[in-house]
Amino acid sequence: MTNNSQRNPLAYKNEEFLDSDDARPLRILAEYLEPMQAFQRARICDTIVFFGSARLAPEGPMGQYYDAARELARLVTTWSKNLPSHSHRYVVCTGGGGGIMEAANRGASDAGGRTIGLNIGLPHEQRPNPYVTRELTFEFHYFFMRKLWFAHLARALVVFPGGFGTLDELTEILTLMQTRKIDRRIPIVLYGSSYWKEIINFEALVRHGVIAADDLALFQFADDPAAALGLLQAGIAAELEEAVPAIAHSRTSHR
Repeated sequence: MTNNSQRNPLAYKNEEFLDSDDARPLRILAEYLEPMQAFQRARICDTIVFFGSARLAPEGPMGQYYDAARELARLVTTWSKNLPSHSHRYVVCTGGGGGIMEAANRGASDAGGRTIGLNIGLPHEQRPNPYVTRELTFEFHYFFMRKLWFAHLARALVVFPGGFGTLDELTEILTLMQTRKIDRRIPIVLYGSSYWKEIINFEALVRHGVIAADDLALFQFADDPAAALGLLQAGIAAELEEAVPAIAHSRTSHR
């Protein structure tokens, strides 16, 4: 008879198995279920997502964007805390790292609000910033699961200047909106019109026929926090009447 102390561990407690290629589906599922449980516990059903570079420091040459992200997140949080709801609505959500992400989490914290960080381990610049609400700090391994949670709860999106990662996140949401794979419109504000119009020639995309002219209506530009707040509020005004906000879901019909 085998001694109990020599038994193999249960599969779900076997770290060697859980770290194996065969268990990858379990790890992916865990990165879906763990945040869902935390958001349900915290009564968070919708967010305003801030994207932007992790490299923009307040004292750097583009420090004005750090200050603007902090102020806009403060304004958003102050406004959302005054909404009549039993749920925590329009919570500021970022990628949890430095730069613009830190600024937005910091601004929400300045206003005494909860704030979310969807962090991901990277070799160089991605470390969790200290302003994210502790129980709403998540660590991801898979980029696609992290982006799913950005989209799943987002009711509006503010995109500050950034590099490859920011462009990837922005175009992901634009594609979902363009193809109607999300069942509701997500207002998108590109903060810093001079930056964005230099980095992406949106009119050229229309001129070359690779997007439709109507696709330019998927986003708007803002250059100061008060104007950006107004665009966000106007974009989500219709759903403010929802008594019980629901998590966003994908469009499943073939209309």
